[in-house]
Amino acid sequence: MEKTKFIMIAEEIISRLLCALAITTVVPQLAGQANVLSQDHPPQAAEPANSGNVSSRELVSSDQQPGLRIGTGDLLEINVSVGFGAPEMNWKGRVSGSGEIALPLVGSFHVMGLTAEQAEASIEKRYKDTEILKNPQVSVFISEYASQGVSVLGEVAKPGVYPVMTSRRLLDLISQAGGFTPTAGKAVTITHRGTPMEPETVVLSRDPSQTLADNIEIFPGDTIVVAKAGVVYVVGAVGKPGGFTIEANEGLTVLQAIALAEGSKPEASLDKSKLIRKTPTGPEEIPIPLSKILTSKAPDLKLLPDDIVFVPSSAAKTAARRSLEAIVQTATGVAIYRR
Repeated sequence: MEKTKFIMIAEEIISRLLCALAITTVVPQLAGQANVLSQDHPPQAAEPANSGNVSSRELVSSDQQPGLRIGTGDLLEINVSVGFGAPEMNWKGRVSGSGEIALPLVGSFHVMGLTAEQAEASIEKRYKDTEILKNPQVSVFISEYASQGVSVLGEVAKPGVYPVMTSRRLLDLISQAGGFTPTAGKAVTITHRGTPMEPETVVLSRDPSQTLADNIEIFPGDTIVVAKAGVVYVVGAVGKPGGFTIEANEGLTVLQAIALAEGSKPEASLDKSKLIRKTPTGPEEIPIPLSKILTSKAPDLKLLPDDIVFVPSSAAKTAARRSLEAIVQTATGVAIYRR
């Protein structure tokens, strides 16, 4: 019994020594060839063996949170250790345009879209499934990102590309870009480099308790676009004519717009107010019963982006007001003269 056990141990030691010898002779030659994928002859993706192996693409779950993922052009440092005194395999390589990198003994391997941890697990599995290495220990380090910056575009004070070497928070990058412009909306779209076809939209809330949830992580290569808010214009006999932002999810009514314009002037002809709205066939005029809306006898109208609210002035009221102002000025002058 002890003799049989001794023989099994000896066979195991011999097997491991042979494996180490193969690595020391074959791997250095292949590692030199696999240092960088040739741009003139991009390698084709190696198909997994017909043994039910899971490909590296399938290891990325659709519901996983986006992280620092490998992309085309990234420079990877890969280390493979088998133990038992065998030399380690160390090499660098750039990810090709097709998202692959060359691995010694197994050929091309798809890594684009994986995190470093997922790439380690995938490479270990490939070596085990092909029975090249029995128990490899793989480490992957992304030493250089092809795009080491985040683009901040849209309604920010200083749009541009900002250098980012690690993950940052959304509001930090918007603040670095000078903050929002006066016409900025609350909708912010983030396109992650690893999933460009699945943009993420965040609607910033005014509730401070929601700030932490809205302040999502941003990674190198991502793109941030701050949408422009809709604008409603109020002109005519109002205290402060101008344009006022409107959020699609909140809306703005005629009374709210008039209030933002500091109310109507005394000479305003409220019953002749108009709403000018853009339509596919051209501008459309809609009467606004402003007097009835103010007295709650008519429903308040909801405005759309680019609407124009016009409050005209009454000629009679203007003339009467000017006459009254002239009388006041005359009376004031007489009083001052008599003093």
